[in-house]
Amino acid sequence: MAKGETVTPMMAQYLEIKAAHPGALLFYRMGDFYEMFFDDAVAAAQALDIALTRRGKHLGEDIPMCGVPVHAAENYLLTLIRKGFRVAVCEQLEDPAEARKRGSRSVVKRDVVRLVTPGTLTEDTLLEARRHNFLAACALVRDSGALAWVDISTGAFRVMSCPPVRLSPQLARLAPREVLVPDGAEGGWADTVGQSGAAVTPLARASFDSTSAEARLGALFGVETLEGFGAFSRAELSAMGAIVDYLDITQKGKLPLLQKPHREAEAGIVQIDAATRRNLELTANLSGGREGSLLAAIDRTVTAGGARLLERRLSSPSRDLDTIRARLTAVRALVEDHTLCNALRDNLRKCPDIDRALSRLALDRGGPRDLAAVRNGLAQAMTLTALLDAADLPKPLRDRCADLTGHDALLELLEKALVAEPPLLAREGGFIAPGHDADLDEARTLRDEGRGIIARMQSQYAQESGIGSLKVRHNNVLGYFIEVTATHAEKMLSPPLSDRFIHRQTTANAARFTTVDLSEMETRILNAGSRALEIEKRLFEHLRQAVLDRAGPLGQTAAALAEIDLSAALADLARGEGWCEPKVGENRIFNVRGGRHPVVELALRKQGAAPFVANDCNLSDGADQAHIWLLTGPNMAGKSTFLRQNALIALLAQTGSFVPAQEAHVGLVSQIFSRVGAADDLARGRSTFMVEMVETAAILNQADDRALVILDEIGRGTATYDGLSIAWATLEHLHGVNRCRALFATHYHEMTSLAGKLAGVKNATVAVKEWQGEVIFLHEVRQGAADRSYGVQVARLAGLPDSVVERARVVLEALERGDREGTRAKKTLVDDLPLFSAAQAPATRPCEHRSEVEEKLAGIHPDELTPKAALDLVYVLKALLD
Repeated sequence: MAKGETVTPMMAQYLEIKAAHPGALLFYRMGDFYEMFFDDAVAAAQALDIALTRRGKHLGEDIPMCGVPVHAAENYLLTLIRKGFRVAVCEQLEDPAEARKRGSRSVVKRDVVRLVTPGTLTEDTLLEARRHNFLAACALVRDSGALAWVDISTGAFRVMSCPPVRLSPQLARLAPREVLVPDGAEGGWADTVGQSGAAVTPLARASFDSTSAEARLGALFGVETLEGFGAFSRAELSAMGAIVDYLDITQKGKLPLLQKPHREAEAGIVQIDAATRRNLELTANLSGGREGSLLAAIDRTVTAGGARLLERRLSSPSRDLDTIRARLTAVRALVEDHTLCNALRDNLRKCPDIDRALSRLALDRGGPRDLAAVRNGLAQAMTLTALLDAADLPKPLRDRCADLTGHDALLELLEKALVAEPPLLAREGGFIAPGHDADLDEARTLRDEGRGIIARMQSQYAQESGIGSLKVRHNNVLGYFIEVTATHAEKMLSPPLSDRFIHRQTTANAARFTTVDLSEMETRILNAGSRALEIEKRLFEHLRQAVLDRAGPLGQTAAALAEIDLSAALADLARGEGWCEPKVGENRIFNVRGGRHPVVELALRKQGAAPFVANDCNLSDGADQAHIWLLTGPNMAGKSTFLRQNALIALLAQTGSFVPAQEAHVGLVSQIFSRVGAADDLARGRSTFMVEMVETAAILNQADDRALVILDEIGRGTATYDGLSIAWATLEHLHGVNRCRALFATHYHEMTSLAGKLAGVKNATVAVKEWQGEVIFLHEVRQGAADRSYGVQVARLAGLPDSVVERARVVLEALERGDREGTRAKKTLVDDLPLFSAAQAPATRPCEHRSEVEEKLAGIHPDELTPKAALDLVYVLKALLD
């Protein structure tokens, strides 16, 4: 600091608070704005595209400053979070008037009340209502790994054992927004977290201490031991404890309403790696958006909770047969009773998001609308209970009904206490219904009658002064005052009016006065208004606590509403799209009749194109069957679509959904692997072929005999014989070692001979038809092998110049002739092929002679023809043709 230079008390306070939160932008509350200074201001102004100004000097330099209004802060927070920033929200902890009592240079007490990070969002404006917002933590204790995750906006708290090798697929399944890792962790699994796309937050290693974690979790849930929740490993305790400690840090001691930790078993869900999720576009398309994904195509849920549940189910299909069958039973019941299904969906549309309302109330960020959300949700739960009680339900739905009831006292309290449409914030008042509290009614009466009295006083003062334009106004500085225009100021300042009207302020356009009786009335009115507001705040706290006291049962009700919504949505989907109920068993059968791709079928319908061509697939073991199909056929014929649709049918079946087929029998699938499409990984220096080989290696090393594998064009990224040999060996390994069910698409027609050598392999092809030199795709999968790939015909369809297509046809014929005549002849033919420039195929030219029909049509302008003239023309053309 320069000699003699001092720091203002306000800036000293700012620097002290900023030093305690160096990794976050500091939103420093000053009146109605959050201000930022120094480097924070420069970074925020650029990220938010707002003006960067200056305020005073520090160390001889101008202090950069920018700010955002408090009332619009959430929108700015969302932008900053999406751009990778963390924000420390620093609020004023006292009224400025209290600070002034301590002296003129006293600063208003301020402190950070919350750290806003990607994984700790709760506000509706900062979250996607239909998606979870997970905060995760990875822990490694003596080579034993674990992954814990929480959504503080709903309270969901989960943990699972997770060795480092399984971390990548689990992060792909959960798609957390933020992941906690021990400070200083480098390499291996720490790098995996960084590549997941989530924000990575290092946390002190003390936060991951498993012994401290156990005590921390016990204190949070009010238990002496965690044994009642499950047998957690040291690594699992470490990961859960880190999350709780981080929430304590970011929420400044106000911990969210977390559900009791639930331990997930990896063996209970279908294992799907990151590449397969991306290839199958389960919850996001290849570009990262939702449109075009399986989730977007099948989501017919009408509640936010139901939508989040659907995404969880799609991301984690079950391997438990009883669970799958129970879910299918619930869907079947609503498919068969469409009247009940429609009635449930109509009422579910009115259900608010109880989970997120509870979370905001627990963190003291809620308002009257969150109380109303709980009230309205419970009211709809009662209506749904009445509908379900009147129906003959299977056990899965009956069990959910029990969770909808038991809230009569709370519902009655909220209905009596709250107005129909309360305001967003408690400080706005006006949310407690009349008649609920006698003291509040009395204060409101005085406040409201006071307004009428002021109006009468204004009329009286106008009559006494003879000034008809006289007004009684109010502002936060002067309170109530009498205002006249400047032209009447002199009259008010002169006797006898000056004896009654006391001068307070003169402005350029008006003069302001008061009277003794106006001041007295102001005191009464202001006291009544503030008293009413204080009573409402007290009642809000009482109602908030009443809700939180039943947080556990309310969470069960919210879960039941989501479950019923999902069952009804899947029933509506099945009935509307003509989907069938799959038969799921413990066997290795995979037999689909008339299967379709749900996303492609929907896209074709939207485009008004030809209907989707359904196909059968039978990968069952047996005398006539094979557990691997080798699929050949041209590009654009639909091989990749066929591969993906069968993987999606298996996934949907184990999710507990009906499937897009006429009939489906699916033996439990333990893993789904997909190697479809081509992409390089420039960030890690991997070529397209290297990425393909890494993904193929993962499949061959991990797939068990219950896996379902789909492979497309293995080996295409290298030389022909190298690629053929890799594809050949891969298929043999899948057949003899992995012994899994698989669909293997290839352009290496030499591989079709394997069907005669390997008992579990069968050839299949996507049929096409040639007509006048063109290829027509039939999209039908048939038994047998393709004899060619029709690459040149597809190139023509893609729009390659005719000269290039014709030249390619000549070269292809020469190479095929060489194959038939032997290697030496093939080499001679290639050597003898003239250069392209020397023997360019002639471009097609229009025919020089035109027929009478063509001559006639050339002079016709269709837009000028009447219907009768058009019909007459048809007769004329027909006569010319004959």
